[in-house]
Amino acid sequence: MEIEDFAYVVETKKGFDEAVISVRKAVENKGWAIFQVYDYKEILAVKGFEQKSLKIIEICSGKYANQFLNKNRLTSLCMPCKINVLEDNGKVKIIGMKPTMISQFFPEVSQNEAAEAEKDIIDIIKNAE
Repeated sequence: MEIEDFAYVVETKKGFDEAVISVRKAVENKGWAIFQVYDYKEILAVKGFEQKSLKIIEICSGKYANQFLNKNRLTSLCMPCKINVLEDNGKVKIIGMKPTMISQFFPEVSQNEAAEAEKDIIDIIKNAE
């Protein structure tokens, strides 16, 4: 399995902090909610570990969450959706897991339903790029 099979990845010319702000704005503009932002560089630094910049932004669409939960409540294992902003070899990347993966684990959720949520995530990432 290749990363492209389960994640949408873009490399941005923006700096790390600017990319995080752009993702947050794109999420809000799409009408999704931001639940939490985790700063893994900071979290691990407290434990004495050094890590490059990485923020995990938890996001949710009430519409899709409700739709998937009504099909199978265990889809909650894949919630909330996450968009990561990270530094890798001097480049800033914005990465989101493709919701179409959900239908592989939960056949009650059709590929078409998951593709609708995936389109939103890809739009968010493209708009943040």
